[in-house]
Amino acid sequence: MANESTSSTLSELYTEIVAEALFVASEQSIMRPLVRNYAVTGGGDLGRNAAPRNVAADIGRLFGEAIAKKIDTDLTALFGGFSTTVGSASTAMSAALIFQAVAKLRAAGVSGDGLNAVIHPQVAFDLKSGLTNTFANPNAGVGNEILRSSLVGQIAGVNIFETSNMADSSGNNPGTTGDYKGAVFNQDALGLAMMQDLKIETQRDASLRADEIVATAVYGVGELNDANGVEIESDSSIQ
Repeated sequence: MANESTSSTLSELYTEIVAEALFVASEQSIMRPLVRNYAVTGGGDLGRNAAPRNVAADIGRLFGEAIAKKIDTDLTALFGGFSTTVGSASTAMSAALIFQAVAKLRAAGVSGDGLNAVIHPQVAFDLKSGLTNTFANPNAGVGNEILRSSLVGQIAGVNIFETSNMADSSGNNPGTTGDYKGAVFNQDALGLAMMQDLKIETQRDASLRADEIVATAVYGVGELNDANGVEIESDSSIQ
């Protein structure tokens, strides 16, 4: 009986769980700060009064991390939709590919300001191993927690980020082939529309003497401007 939670206790935890999950989701998503964000009205209000409890923080963290990973994975999956591509499934990641992508964007009339590159750690290894001493120092003040920890450096004015929240070219996640589709893009290339950041529902399972807690987010992702992004396809030398 000591491990049971009553429905009233769960109700009291809603506010804290939602708050913690939203905070973690915003801090752990690498893609969300790099694309256009839109709020879509129509979601419900989950406001509750509650006192601080560690269990709320734990549950909220798990929900937040899961939602952040799903959003990032959905957004990075859009990289393959850019009509302009550099590299190939047999090309190792290098600074030259970043320069090529920037050249393609500039040729299309896209400003060189505010460009970001997101690549998989397996291909980031090849880039870092060849340019360890020539990378610009990462900006410690950039973005949220995950952006700061994922910022590899800067090449040609492009902030280079790495994330494992992407499938390989064959759709495997985690990847198995070593071929990944990253991209160089600005904030106007992709968009994220959030209709509902987080909704929590519970279901009592008497046989387990437990309550199932389910969190869902309602959102959509899409390409906004194809000219503002270039796909970079590369093959990892270590996978």
